[in-house]
Parts: sequence; C-alpha cells; structure tokens
Amino acid sequence: MKAAKRALNLPPDTRQPNEKPRRRAPSGGVGAFRAGIGNDLHRMVRGRKLILGGVHIPFPKGPEGHSDGDVLAHAICDALLGAAALGDIGRHFPNSSPEWRGVSSLLFLQHVRKLLGDAGYAIVNVDATVGLERPKLSPHIPGMQEKLARALGLAAGQVSVKAKTGEGVDAVGRGEAVRADAVALVARRRR
Repeated sequence: MKAAKRALNLPPDTRQPNEKPRRRAPSGGVGAFRAGIGNDLHRMVRGRKLILGGVHIPFPKGPEGHSDGDVLAHAICDALLGAAALGDIGRHFPNSSPEWRGVSSLLFLQHVRKLLGDAGYAIVNVDATVGLERPKLSPHIPGMQEKLARALGLAAGQVSVKAKTGEGVDAVGRGEAVRADAVALVARRRR
C-alpha cells in the first residue's frame, strides 16, 4: 500500500494502527467533483437539416425533433444536468412547449450553463461521441468543439467530440438514426 501511495504521489498514511480513517468535508477537495452521463437518439428523416454541435452539415437527411434535433447538444445537456442532479433535458425543454420549437440547441446549452452556475457548479470538461453512419464527421469536429465550447463558456480544449459509425449494425448503422453519448465533469465552486 505504501508503494502504491508513493507511485500515485499520495501523502503517507499518518494514522495510528487502530485509528479509524478521518472523513474530509467536501468543501473543495475531491468530494466537490461530480460526473454525469447523457445520451440521445433521433430518427433521421428527409427534409430536415443535419445539425450536430451547432454545425450545419450538408446531407439530405437530418434528425427529427421538436427543436433543431441536435443530438450532440442534447446528450451534453443531459450529462451536465445529471452531474448537478438538476433533472433532464425533457424537464427543462419539453417537446410540448412552443417556446423551444425549431430553436438551436446551443440555446439549451447556454441555459443549462446558467442553471449549473446558479446551483454553484462550474463545468470542468465534456467528452462526447456521435454515432452516425454517413456522412463522415471528422472535417466538422473542430467547428463542433468550438461552437459547443462557446455556448458553455469553456475553452475549446475542455470539449472533446469524437465520431463513430454504426458498422452497418442497428438503426445507426442502417442510416436510420443518429446517436450521441456524453460524459461531463462539474466542480462545486468554492464559496
């Protein structure tokens, strides 16, 4: 155990042999970090724009949805909301509300950023993956990262976006759907 602590550069254990471990208050240490996951899936239909991470990608099909259908932004919203235990995207942006019909999902991200700030959290980073058979997304990823980071008030290096195909399997692989998964880390602000 001592060797492992040295390898991880952890402080040595100073407790006496029968002394119980002390609990640290989550004032600003490790307990102040929280992680959340999010995912979204939309059917691909003709006549809709393909918007991912706020970037319009020329393609004959796009995600069906109440807003712009940006599955990447939606998955990130859910990951951030989940990390702060603030519910999910449907609670804050219901598809029954005319207010959100056809709007850019980047507005959702800006609103979620405000909700997190009001709850005392700062976004540390976001990592997301988009599953789409066609078109290839690699040329568009830098633009997605930039737009997402701007909407979240982050540096581009705090937002990671990756793309995968469905390898011809399931709805994504057959070109019937687009999917996104995201993980977010937030930290409690010191007061």
